[in-house]
Amino acid sequence: MIKRDLDACILQAKDYEEFLELLSEKGYQIKQGKHLAIKPQGMTRFRRCKSLGDMYCEEAIRDRIVKEDIAFYKSKQDIPKVSIVKCRVKRYRRAGLSGLQKKHYAKLYRVGKLKKRPYSQVWKYREDIRKMHKLQEQYLFLARHNIHSAEELVGTIASLTDKKKETSAEKSRIYKARERSMELFTAADEMENLKPAEQSYRLGDIFFEDEHRKWVALEQELQAQGYSLEEVQALRRHYKEEYSEVCAREKVVCRELNTGKAILNSMIPDSISDGRKTEYNREIIRDRKEQPVR
Repeated sequence: MIKRDLDACILQAKDYEEFLELLSEKGYQIKQGKHLAIKPQGMTRFRRCKSLGDMYCEEAIRDRIVKEDIAFYKSKQDIPKVSIVKCRVKRYRRAGLSGLQKKHYAKLYRVGKLKKRPYSQVWKYREDIRKMHKLQEQYLFLARHNIHSAEELVGTIASLTDKKKETSAEKSRIYKARERSMELFTAADEMENLKPAEQSYRLGDIFFEDEHRKWVALEQELQAQGYSLEEVQALRRHYKEEYSEVCAREKVVCRELNTGKAILNSMIPDSISDGRKTEYNREIIRDRKEQPVR
């Protein structure tokens, strides 16, 4: 904003004194010392014009007042080249209406049969759509696990709970194994950082002799544990891929388990307290068993 006002005053002023007057008319407070400083309305501190750029120091402003005017800015503007663009548009002639058809169309419009296309009303059905997707997911869960009764549903939930524990244990095992190899990974990272210096040393640059010694020491450290740099890198990729695979399986199991629990909770009335849910589930299973098969 300040730069815009300064440019406008420079363009309008005939000399430096008139430039300062124009700034004052715009509501700026001016402080002249070693550097020109101004303060617009609403600001609490003065701002040096020099801090806005080299084009806004006092010497540059005086020079710009002399040189710049409307003609100067017009010469700076690039005049776009005019070009003719041809475009062929295929027009379709609308079928004409007879007098009787026009009269009937007007009657339809007046009685309100012809209306503009309404705006989308999807927002009204957003909650219904969400519920529909949830019910569809639950139905696919029942079909996927071949569940026909509440007893089978409880058994599937128990099986999924065991699978979740297995995947959590597998993830913990991989994490601990990766932690045991952390010293190898640290040494491999240091060797990766020293690799450019080692390559330069092998090409004859003795400036990197210290880095070469570190490289040899780290290489011997890996060999003492039975690994090379490539094998350590392959081991790290193996742990990463294995951990990602287990996490993906755990995510699928958790989603299936949450869907099964949601179906089971929907079978329990709201009046049943949380402490009696397990007993109520057993009652449902017993009642289902006692019902005759039709």
